[in-house]
Amino acid sequence: MISVVEALAHVLALAGSPRPETVSLDHAAGRALLQPATARLTQPPFDSAAMDGYALRSEDLNGTLTVIGEAAAGHPWSGKAAPGTAIRIFTGAPVPAGYDRVIMQENARREGDRLTVTECGEATHIRPRGGDFATGDQLAPGRRLNAADIGLLAAMNVPEVTVARCPRVAILAGGDELIRPGQTPMDGQIISSNDLAIAAQVAEAGGIPQILPIARDTLESLREGFAAASDADLIVTIGGASVGDHDLIAKVAAELGMQRSFYKIAMRPGKPLMAGKIADLPMLGLPGNPVSAMVCGILFMQPLIRAMQGLGDGITLRRARLDRDLGPEGPRQHYLRAGLRDGDDLPLIRPFADQDSARLSLMSQADALLVRPAADPARAAGDIVTYLPLPRQA
Repeated sequence: MISVVEALAHVLALAGSPRPETVSLDHAAGRALLQPATARLTQPPFDSAAMDGYALRSEDLNGTLTVIGEAAAGHPWSGKAAPGTAIRIFTGAPVPAGYDRVIMQENARREGDRLTVTECGEATHIRPRGGDFATGDQLAPGRRLNAADIGLLAAMNVPEVTVARCPRVAILAGGDELIRPGQTPMDGQIISSNDLAIAAQVAEAGGIPQILPIARDTLESLREGFAAASDADLIVTIGGASVGDHDLIAKVAAELGMQRSFYKIAMRPGKPLMAGKIADLPMLGLPGNPVSAMVCGILFMQPLIRAMQGLGDGITLRRARLDRDLGPEGPRQHYLRAGLRDGDDLPLIRPFADQDSARLSLMSQADALLVRPAADPARAAGDIVTYLPLPRQA
């Protein structure tokens, strides 16, 4: 068995280079930016009013001013900023040259065309030209574009961007006992949940999941499943043999010329994990226990999918304080489902008493995976430990 760190390095080595494609901005949200996006203009393109009020010269603050014009967004004023004058101005309008301050309308008293400033602070309430970005500024690659990024790119007058093509991930669950959700189980049958959970993880990481028909515990059925995945960018198998996890899958993969990177990791849950390549097709073989499959999906599959898009592995461990005592750990690195709550300096983490790898309900309730290294000694409540946060609904 190899360590989690070694296994992850082997898995990420399967990624290859991301494949670029150009998409319009309205289809770019959630995509991994692969090339820099360059601003085509300066924003703001002129000194602009930050609020409604009056534009004037600072040296005229203490006098009575004459209002000689008006400027609104899209309707600039083209007159001259003469001494003792002001113009009515609205948010976003260009501030004419010569005026260096905007006074909020609440801080001025106007009678006809006569204006008196009643209150003035330090702020000029003017957004300077280029205060947001300038022509030639770039949004760097290596990020999944969010709503703020899309807004920024639109303001930069960038209509399309070069992103990584979303990896197509074929998901092959196997087992004679499996049936689809909505069907009525007969004796000895269970609902296939792993493929749907793994497909959701694929989508979270930016991939496009393709759930294949359930493979039966025969070589012929598994061969058909592998054939159906031949045009994918990654094949992920789950369970698939009643005589032992991956026995039949490993045999079919070997028939197809798989170069296996490793099999079995010193971790729990998820010891039986297989990775390698069939020709140019990366493959991950996940264990059949539901929680084991999901934990391996988080630790290995999702980082691989992100790497295929030119992104980092995205695994960031955080610190918390134990909420209860823990006994010594065994010979494998352990990922314990746990709950989090607020603490004085760090969050408090409490691992669930039951860590059965078949209990999906506990995975659904968990806020985090508490990471315990192999042979970790006994820990007391209050000790600082590391954890991996899990996505939760707000």
